[in-house]
Amino acid sequence: MSRMRGINMGGWLSQIDAIQEKDPDKFPGIDRHMETFIADGDFVNVKEWGFDHVRLPVDSYLFFTEDEEPVENRLVNLDRAVEYARRNGLKLIIDLHECPGHDFSEAAKIPVQKLFSDDDAYIKKTEKIWACLAGRYAHNDHVLFETLNEPVAPTAEIWNKVKDRLCRAIRRHAPQSTIITGSNMWNWPSTFDSLTPFDDDNMIYSVHFYEPLLFTHQNAPWIGNSEIKTARPYPGDYGPGFVRKYGLTMSAGVWDRERLVKEFTPVNTFSKKYNVRIICNEFGVYTPVELESQLRWYDDLLSVLKEMEIGFSYWNYKNLDFGIISTGEKLHENLPQYNNSERINHPLLEVLRKY
Repeated sequence: MSRMRGINMGGWLSQIDAIQEKDPDKFPGIDRHMETFIADGDFVNVKEWGFDHVRLPVDSYLFFTEDEEPVENRLVNLDRAVEYARRNGLKLIIDLHECPGHDFSEAAKIPVQKLFSDDDAYIKKTEKIWACLAGRYAHNDHVLFETLNEPVAPTAEIWNKVKDRLCRAIRRHAPQSTIITGSNMWNWPSTFDSLTPFDDDNMIYSVHFYEPLLFTHQNAPWIGNSEIKTARPYPGDYGPGFVRKYGLTMSAGVWDRERLVKEFTPVNTFSKKYNVRIICNEFGVYTPVELESQLRWYDDLLSVLKEMEIGFSYWNYKNLDFGIISTGEKLHENLPQYNNSERINHPLLEVLRKY
């Protein structure tokens, strides 16, 4: 498989509450949203833009009962996504974005999520979900399975054990499918030095990258740290940075292309040591950030990924404050990059297509 280049379709079968919050008056309800938010034409766009895959985040609670029984009238939307991808010659990554006992967006607030507690009940729940999804789509050779989005475990050792269990659960039901899994702590590059490879030849390892967060998420309303409220250009020096989960400091120091190379060195080392494929399957800049700085950051990051033969999935195709397309997001309706009839951020799209 060659270096993958694609786009996330978050907000369709995941994070629907965030879509509703943006435009509550026009929100049609969860089921109608799933039926209408994304269609075959959106997969056509991804193909025509020159990308080769869609990463599809899926929130388990929308598709499974509390007893992990499938909700068939909703899973048909995932069936449609699998067919849209096949029809358009695209790979489809089914990403378990939230699972029982783990929510990446709440990870900074919860000391230890239930998935990583001493009782393995929530691991068993998640294994049951993967048994259903892997078994349902294993016969589709264009479908890949991603164990869990942005795990935040107390230690790398804990995540490595959980990761191996989820990989085994998928492999039991999808013996030929590619599995994707990543490192601990929101899939940070720095945690690759403590990631253990799963003993399987058909694996891809994922990294996410939004650093420096003080630049990429400046003024993002969902981050409570006061330091995030300051406007900052890229490249730049962000001083002492700020402290997040488990006392880890983020965004400190000078950020430029040389720094990005340094940040990805643990990922590149892991790739070479184990001879495995890597994909950066989330990255992006909060849409209202000054556009020219955004484009410099994207250009630097994407050039580093290409140099290291790391694939990518941009976050995000539509809406959720990072969309290549923005519709119904009142906060962003006057941004110049969307000032066209299609509401497409063409400057961003062009730099993505270049790499």
